[in-house]
Amino acid sequence: MKILYGVQATGNGHITRARVMAPLLRAAGADVTFLFTGRPWSRLFDMEIFGDFEWRAGLTFQTHAGQVDYFKTALHNDLPGFVRDVRRLAVREYDLVITDFEPVTAWAAKLRGVRAVGIGHQYAFAFPIPRTGDDFLARTVMKSFAPASISLGLHWHHFDQPILPPIIETPAEPDRVLPEKILVYLPFEDARMTVRLLQGFREFQFHVYGAGPVADKPSHIHVRPPSRHGFHNDLRDCAGVICNAGFELASEALQMGKKLMVKPLHAQLEQLSNALALEQLGFGTVMPDLDEASVGFWLKHGQARRVVYPRVAEAVVEWLLGGDLRVDPLWVASVWERVVYSAGDVAGPAQLRKFG
Repeated sequence: MKILYGVQATGNGHITRARVMAPLLRAAGADVTFLFTGRPWSRLFDMEIFGDFEWRAGLTFQTHAGQVDYFKTALHNDLPGFVRDVRRLAVREYDLVITDFEPVTAWAAKLRGVRAVGIGHQYAFAFPIPRTGDDFLARTVMKSFAPASISLGLHWHHFDQPILPPIIETPAEPDRVLPEKILVYLPFEDARMTVRLLQGFREFQFHVYGAGPVADKPSHIHVRPPSRHGFHNDLRDCAGVICNAGFELASEALQMGKKLMVKPLHAQLEQLSNALALEQLGFGTVMPDLDEASVGFWLKHGQARRVVYPRVAEAVVEWLLGGDLRVDPLWVASVWERVVYSAGDVAGPAQLRKFG
């Protein structure tokens, strides 16, 4: 089977999910071409697993000081170039089109009447899941940014809907966890504000990714360059994670039993809704704004929850190559029945009902 797989590369979460899918699809005999958009070619790193991938500019969001900036977003995106790329993409050369919220492949398939499968967290928002920050513009973007004729939404809980658990790239278990080590990933925040937020907690060691160079910082704050290997090494043995409210890193933190604090990106439906879901499920602590007192309380009193998700990617690959592409509620339920929760009964198998 010849597959075109589009990946939105604005953040690292979509790329991380594609890293899990790539070797499994190829091992199953698929001929996969990956196409990345939303980030300059020069800022893509550690991409060897994707082979001879393609790149287009695509569409992306611009942020400022922890909030989506819609004016800068409109100015930054090259809409005529996007339309040109959509029209030129030869989607009919492939047996299957997959989009992980990637708009060029999604719209090329839609305009040519080619069936496209959407795989990703954003596709869960087609169902009644926890959501906030909702308005007409947010709903329009979520629905129209990367439309798919068939979708597999992913979330931390099924919410009695036909959505799947996260597709996760999980590092090996650490020999030990360092209680003073905290991984920080706040790429949408001002780096100087992040340093200021953490500088008073000298009894902890903060390993900060996504901040860019910082000229003046205390010795207990370690600003790291982009590195998939380094990031996963620091995730393995840290005690906790402070991050924006994206989906993939929070999923990995839950899988590894790390205590979790999220600061959602303002004016962004997905992150605001993710923060609400984490709070409702008791899976993490929400910090609406960068706040030193909240961080201090969480460092001392925050509790970790572990949620061990099954190998969802293997189930999805088998489903994709099986040819049916119906989202069978019984299949979805069978995947959720293999989720293991470390404490509480928020969504264990006893509470799971067959959807529909």
